[in-house]
Amino acid sequence: MRFSNVFKVSALVGTLFLLLASCEEELDTLGEGVIAGEPFTTGKAEYDVFAYNRGITAVQTNRLPLYQLGTYNDPIYGQRKASIISQLSLATTSPIFGDLSQASEDDADNDQENETVKEVILYIPFQTAPSPDADGDGIPDALESGGDAEDPNSDWDGDGVTDNQERVLGSNPYDADEDGTGDDFVPNIYPNRFDLDSIYGDRNQTFDLVVSRSNYFLRDLDPNSNFEEAQEYYSNQDFSSFIGEELTIEGQNTVVIDDMEMLVYEEDDPDTEDVDESQTVVDTRVAPGIRIPLNPDFFQENILDKEGQPELLSQSNFKNFLRGIHLSGTDLDELMFLLDLTEANITITYEYDDFDPETEETITAESDFVLSFLAGSAQSGFTGNAVNIFENEIMPVDLESGENASRIYVKGGGTLTEVRLFDEIQNGGANIINQIKQNNWVINEANLVFYVDRDALTQAGSTVEPPRLYLYNAETNMPLYDISNEDITANSGPNSLRYYPSHDALLEKENGMGLKYTIRITEHINNIIVRDSTNAQLGLTLTPNINLAVVQEAVDTDMQGVDYPIGATMSPLGTILYGSNVAPGEEAKKLKLEIYYTEAN
Repeated sequence: MRFSNVFKVSALVGTLFLLLASCEEELDTLGEGVIAGEPFTTGKAEYDVFAYNRGITAVQTNRLPLYQLGTYNDPIYGQRKASIISQLSLATTSPIFGDLSQASEDDADNDQENETVKEVILYIPFQTAPSPDADGDGIPDALESGGDAEDPNSDWDGDGVTDNQERVLGSNPYDADEDGTGDDFVPNIYPNRFDLDSIYGDRNQTFDLVVSRSNYFLRDLDPNSNFEEAQEYYSNQDFSSFIGEELTIEGQNTVVIDDMEMLVYEEDDPDTEDVDESQTVVDTRVAPGIRIPLNPDFFQENILDKEGQPELLSQSNFKNFLRGIHLSGTDLDELMFLLDLTEANITITYEYDDFDPETEETITAESDFVLSFLAGSAQSGFTGNAVNIFENEIMPVDLESGENASRIYVKGGGTLTEVRLFDEIQNGGANIINQIKQNNWVINEANLVFYVDRDALTQAGSTVEPPRLYLYNAETNMPLYDISNEDITANSGPNSLRYYPSHDALLEKENGMGLKYTIRITEHINNIIVRDSTNAQLGLTLTPNINLAVVQEAVDTDMQGVDYPIGATMSPLGTILYGSNVAPGEEAKKLKLEIYYTEAN
């Protein structure tokens, strides 16, 4: 019995072993067949791309996110001089200056407040780059040299206290005389420094800003559309005959480019005898920017003395009365700024007679009234109106207009490139598209590669290369990137070059100089191949912020209207790229469409 049971168990185990072995052998055989048969093939195909340059004569330059001011000398495209005309807006309509309205002051039983302008300050902040701080020592990488950007123990000011120690102490890492050990030391009371952005030219140069009254009425709505559409103003409009009296003060309008913020301290509280708030408590931190005084007599006459008058009753009344100001500069032959007018203002500080109930005496009080420029954004719309005026030299390059270009000329506000895929006929390429469909490819990636004409840029001289290109559907004016497929994280912050990294279009450098731009259009090609979308004509420009997918009107060299990306309008930069009609020997840098695919066998 025992031997019989043992035999049965052994036989059962043997059978199971044979079954498992058989299954394992079958699985191995199947595996071998899958691998050896190579059911999937990956590959790369290249297709022709056709590009046509188009010159732009003028662009719509009102309601922009950023405005150009100064002179940009482009070694390829010539000089551009830019000035600005902008409306001003009241902080509040029917303002009361002082404590009493003008009607109350006019009452014979009340004393006059005698409001008098003390000073007027124009402030326009510089653009600041969202510079990273790799070593976390409190100093932006752009302000550190060599390997200091990755060394928290570096000592920027050489005072013997490391940058990171100063960050912990709250002492000034830029001042060797403040190391956090003094008896009167107060933590974190020092001006920060910033990595300034969007300033082109010699930053050590000073210039005189000229602010003048504008007598041109900027309409918000176009009368030719029965006031139903927004008024458009263009970069080539001449406003010179409307420039009135100068508002700047001679000798006090020189601008020095400084990367350090300004601290405004609180007034000293007499009830705290042991603390001087005017030295220890920061009320406001003013970011680096243009900050100059304006003529107080003008604002006394046209603002404070108008209290209670119809001119200040509403914004429309005010904008018809004080129609705006004009910003230009002298000694601005080598400097160009991009400025955000939504952050700009004019602050009128005035004094007035006030009654102190404790002492029952008349004292001198002080208050501010602020005039703003613009409000809003390109996405939400702007309140207020401003126009950029460009004086452009005649473009010294041959754009090869109407021909499949050997070179693609990219200039902000000066060119637009039409791009066609597969065939030079608009909406063509049907045979190629059908061929790809019949291949049953799974398209993994599709790229357009634009190589920089390095020889042309080097020969032209020093130039600032655009950090990013912008490719869009020229028939719908929509961008080609798909936000749903992008890896957008909180780490992008305000750095627009981190937006839509999968789409790319960023300048790739070699030895510090531009090599190429790669633009991934995988979703666009899949729409054409898989979803039967139209093989639409594309448009190519540059952009300082690819998130600005907005177009405005422009006029080309044939005086035809064209939709034009707002990002290209507000940038003075330019470059030269290889097209597809290249000369022999240049095929490696020829513009082409690369498609990486997987095919089932």
